[in-house]
Amino acid sequence: MSHDHEHPHNHDAPPSTPVDWREHGVKVIRGDQLDSNTAQTPGMNRAAAINAARVGAQKIWAGTVTIHPNAKTGAHHHGALESVIYVVRGQARMRWGEHLEFTAEAGPGDFIFVPPYVPHQEINASTDDPLECVLVRSDNEAVVVNLNIDAVEAPETVYWVDPIHKHPHDH
Repeated sequence: MSHDHEHPHNHDAPPSTPVDWREHGVKVIRGDQLDSNTAQTPGMNRAAAINAARVGAQKIWAGTVTIHPNAKTGAHHHGALESVIYVVRGQARMRWGEHLEFTAEAGPGDFIFVPPYVPHQEINASTDDPLECVLVRSDNEAVVVNLNIDAVEAPETVYWVDPIHKHPHDH
């Protein structure tokens, strides 16, 4: 069993042995070559672009998500993974919390951050157009834990407020 302190790694320097960069360099994954054979949640179609199996990724997973018009996913979380969702087309409504009691919306160009273990649900807020997103997670395998949650009827709308972004009602 090898321990890292016996073989220190300098992550700032290139490998000391020659590397076949043609085989182990940049990879382009075409949009029509994504792999839908990945963990799924009812109501959405996930497709993997970047993971350990496809490109040898060690620390991240990336792919796409499509949610059909007027559809929503089952409640789920992603274990210890952090997730980033980038909305390409459509209107996303997120619900989260022990009873999905919080909600926020995001549109094209917006990013959504989901911390580890947060129970959440993605909703397509449009009755006509699909919701298309790019998804990036902090590990090379897609962890999905589908949950059975008693959801509150009327979730509380949460706005992201920081010193730069004021609450929409504080003009």
